[in-house]
Amino acid sequence: MRMTITGVGPLLEQIAADRGVAPAALGGLASVPLIAWSLVSPLAHGLSLRFGLSRTISWSLVALTAGTVWRSLPGSELNLWFGTALIGAALAIGNVLLPVVIRRDFSARVPTVMGIYTALLGGIGALAAGLVVPISHVETSTGELGWRIALLTSGALIPVALVAWLSATRGEPAPQRYEALPLTSSMRGTTNDRVGRRIWRDPVAWTVAVYQGSQAMLFYMIATWLAPIQVSQGSSAVDAGLDVMFYQLVSILGSLCLPLMFRGTQERWLPAVIPILIAGTFACVVLIPGPGLHWVLLGGFASGASLSLSMLYMAIRAQSSEAASALSGMAQSIGYLIAAAGPALFGWLAASSGGWILPLWLVLAVGAVQLVAGILLGRGRMVFEARP
Repeated sequence: MRMTITGVGPLLEQIAADRGVAPAALGGLASVPLIAWSLVSPLAHGLSLRFGLSRTISWSLVALTAGTVWRSLPGSELNLWFGTALIGAALAIGNVLLPVVIRRDFSARVPTVMGIYTALLGGIGALAAGLVVPISHVETSTGELGWRIALLTSGALIPVALVAWLSATRGEPAPQRYEALPLTSSMRGTTNDRVGRRIWRDPVAWTVAVYQGSQAMLFYMIATWLAPIQVSQGSSAVDAGLDVMFYQLVSILGSLCLPLMFRGTQERWLPAVIPILIAGTFACVVLIPGPGLHWVLLGGFASGASLSLSMLYMAIRAQSSEAASALSGMAQSIGYLIAAAGPALFGWLAASSGGWILPLWLVLAVGAVQLVAGILLGRGRMVFEARP
């Protein structure tokens, strides 16, 4: 899923030059999937109840393929924007439902499997970020392949993913119902329909949503603008794209290491430490021009752990798969609505100030919000839990 959107940042300069606009004017392009996620995420829970988890995710992969092709079509500039919007809508379904699948099918190993899942997101995303620029410069008899073909290749693995998913879920009954909700004193009388509505009034759910939104906002601001920042400091476009690739590649290690770190007393303070590392290392990249691969690697490690932890909270802060589905839909809807403002606002601040210091303050502020949400989540409360 991640591969279809992480390749946009390194190609912003090429896309802007082709369209005859400044790169900052395309900052909103990175926000389009996030807006789609915020709008479509609440629908995923209801779709999965009606059609089943497996069928809903299968059709989302089909839509993802269509959006990837649409985005690269020549002609109207609207193809780029509408194709990206369809990609975002398709990704919203997988974003919400795959953590639910992990909770349902791997209930005894949720942190480990969630770490593997988010590591794959980071790894495939890193490949796209590092390869799209070299692919766009491949020479043919008619010239370079260009950014359209480079973005099209970011969907090369979607058919493989669809075949793998259909094979893994073959024979699964549809619709695939969730297990019954436990009738605790705080949940008694809650029905399937009411869970999706009640989640919007739960304070723990809102804390998960803020944590999800702030971590996503940090990631997409950095993934989108790290390459332009590096170019402005004297790096080549290829080297800057590789920096983005390394940032996301090392996030695999952060995701895989999270189950080892998230245990014992560390469950309480780890959610607050992670955003300090992300925002702090990005500040070093901006304020200390020159070779900064060590900052990129440390920030990428923390970013991978941050994504994995935010997804993990959607599973472990609910008492059933149905509650997890409702929490995931709500948290990602609010979270990505928050995150959607990030890349565009970052670009606007950069364009209006003529530098990277003002956007850096935005990154630090978002990191502070995630830190506060992490402190609250470290208390270990559950959604729909009776309050003393």
